[in-house]
Amino acid sequence: MRPSRPVPVPPAARRTARLPRGARRLQLLRAAQDVFVAQGFHAAAMDDIADRAGVSKPVLYQHFPGKRELYLALLEQQVDELTDRVREAMAGTEDNRERVDGAVGAYFDFVDADGEAFRLVFESDLRNDPDVRRIADRGARQCIEAIAEVIAMETGADPERALLLSAGMTGLAETSARWWLARKGTVSRDEAVALASSLGWRGMSGFPLREDADGPATFADG
Repeated sequence: MRPSRPVPVPPAARRTARLPRGARRLQLLRAAQDVFVAQGFHAAAMDDIADRAGVSKPVLYQHFPGKRELYLALLEQQVDELTDRVREAMAGTEDNRERVDGAVGAYFDFVDADGEAFRLVFESDLRNDPDVRRIADRGARQCIEAIAEVIAMETGADPERALLLSAGMTGLAETSARWWLARKGTVSRDEAVALASSLGWRGMSGFPLREDADGPATFADG
């Protein structure tokens, strides 16, 4: 997590209108995201989050009993966001090269999203907290499983080998995306995705597909 920096907040008197419970929860999560990303968990205060959202502290506590619970809810939201991006990339095409491009691109889009919420998933200052680690590990596992399912389906690889290959792919995507973001401006997003996915594709494309009546084929033919 980066060093704490001030978060602009609206004047305390400028309170928001009454919202449906679901909409209010989303508003509070967004405000919490801004504060946690800027300050980290330990430096952030519920007062900061309430001010950022333009609500009173009692309203904030109606939705979240404490700062830790709010942080965990936000982490769950962001983990689900990344998982959904990867799953959509896998389901959006039957072309294996496009699947690789899409999976890598999903990580780049996630780290480049407004608000830098990816830092809560990959750079949390609560990584030693069992619940934080559990949620982050669940997200990583779900992304790996989404890609492994396609690898196993296309190649006939057993589950453990498919998971190992998928873990390598997600590790490549995450590390490349974070490296690119830290040096943003030197390489365009599209070129960075193309470079990283090309590396992943070179490794994946040689794996044989399931045997069928048409004879030998590789992942590149899928």
